[in-house]
Amino acid sequence: MTGIDRRPKRRPATGPQAVSMITVENLTRTYGAQRAVDDVSFTCEPGTVTGFLGPNGAGKSTTLRMICGLTPPTAGRATVCGVPYRQLGNPGRRVGVLLDASAQHAGRTGRETLALAAITMGLDTGRVPERLARVGLDRAAAKRRVRAYSLGMRQRLGLAYAMLGDPAVLILDEPANGLDPEGIFWMRGLLREFADRGGTVLLSSHLLREVEAVADRLIVIGQGKILAQGDKDQLLSAAGTVVRASDPAALEALFDRIGVTATRSADGTLLVPSDAETIAQAAAQAGVVLLELRPAGAGGLEEMFLRLTATNGLEEVSR
Repeated sequence: MTGIDRRPKRRPATGPQAVSMITVENLTRTYGAQRAVDDVSFTCEPGTVTGFLGPNGAGKSTTLRMICGLTPPTAGRATVCGVPYRQLGNPGRRVGVLLDASAQHAGRTGRETLALAAITMGLDTGRVPERLARVGLDRAAAKRRVRAYSLGMRQRLGLAYAMLGDPAVLILDEPANGLDPEGIFWMRGLLREFADRGGTVLLSSHLLREVEAVADRLIVIGQGKILAQGDKDQLLSAAGTVVRASDPAALEALFDRIGVTATRSADGTLLVPSDAETIAQAAAQAGVVLLELRPAGAGGLEEMFLRLTATNGLEEVSR
């Protein structure tokens, strides 16, 4: 057993040193005639939290499993820290992974789970109590069998496992499942602190407000394809304009005349890739009465997500 790891603390990389810690290039996975993941490409850089979003069945988990070497891609490649995950030596010291909080030995205690992981990674088991305490599992919880853990406790144990080796990268699939509001708030702070110290986080979650609060970059996937990706603030500000008129047919006819592509949402409003001033002037000149006119980003990530994933037609607009 080796001594305590004394590697220096990370610092956010800048300039030429700011290389991508996760690189996904044209990643594709097919099952028969179905494409679960279709030509997906993105990068995750040091010092950032990247929110990976999409509805159920969009391809999020399959993508993460391919990055972690658990599912072979049909085409394309993914690297972590510059190499395919399977080629990492002692991967737990480089990449922390939490894909399924329930995939833990039910008969072991929380302390035993982390102690065995520490031995496997060549780490001092003396760090285990501190790591358990860091994720909110006290001495009593550490002595309990995992089968007696709630889902939220298993998520906390999974995060402790993922961060045990002081990795530079975290890959997390729905880590907030089962956490109460206090736990979600705690996790947000934990991930933000990790990234601010120079770490790289790729986070899949359906809790959009929490992702919006912690993420620096966003990737939205639907039906296996990337619908939008980029800096969070830029995506939200460039989401387009929401328009609603007293005469919807007249508004759509106006957009046809001026060559603007509009996409109808479930609530009857239209999303157009133009600024509000341009739309207002065109409507006034055409005598179309507008009942609603506002930037799409004003509704935050939740509205952008719903509009992107409501119809394939929005993929063209968002890009």
